[in-house]
Amino acid sequence: MMLRLLSEDLDLGLCYWDVMEGLAMNFLELARNRQSCRAYVDRAVEAEKLEYCLEAARLAPSACNAQPWTFVVVEEPELRRSVAAKTFGPLRSINQFAAQAPVLVVIVTERQNLAATIGNVVKRKSFDEMGAAIAAAHFCLAATECGLGSCMMGWFDERAVKRLLQVPDSRRIELILTVGYAADENVRAKKRKPIDTFRAFNRYA
Repeated sequence: MMLRLLSEDLDLGLCYWDVMEGLAMNFLELARNRQSCRAYVDRAVEAEKLEYCLEAARLAPSACNAQPWTFVVVEEPELRRSVAAKTFGPLRSINQFAAQAPVLVVIVTERQNLAATIGNVVKRKSFDEMGAAIAAAHFCLAATECGLGSCMMGWFDERAVKRLLQVPDSRRIELILTVGYAADENVRAKKRKPIDTFRAFNRYA
């Protein structure tokens, strides 16, 4: 009943049985299918798919429920090309694929609530950055579910992107996501460390 009410409330075209079938599909399969896409076809991304991904990001957890993020969706062609150009250059050729993506999502960290801000100082951790990263992961996994490719980029000219998008100097841009339909839909085999190399029970060693 809860899943049915949730899906109806969000009006995302899901029903109870769709959600249950989705669970049977297995989260690990979704995680395996998500990959960094660095080549896109010339095809627009449907607005409802973007909204679905943003809803997934909205549901992400954050320290003290601060939700310290703004997702700036850049679709306008000229502005998108200008932002994409700030992710690569003579010394940053690795991000040139950004110019192909029909959508860029710029993730800005916002001021946290008082409890999270105090936690940052006391625990010497950046809970706002953690929250933004978790929300970005939610977005990208939802994009995979929607048949979209995505890639997280952390290397870009932050000051220039801020100027283009009118982001205040007091804010940080943590990530830029490329979003679109992949030119190659084949899922690459993931190269990951074996579980035994990072798993520990009860003690570090």
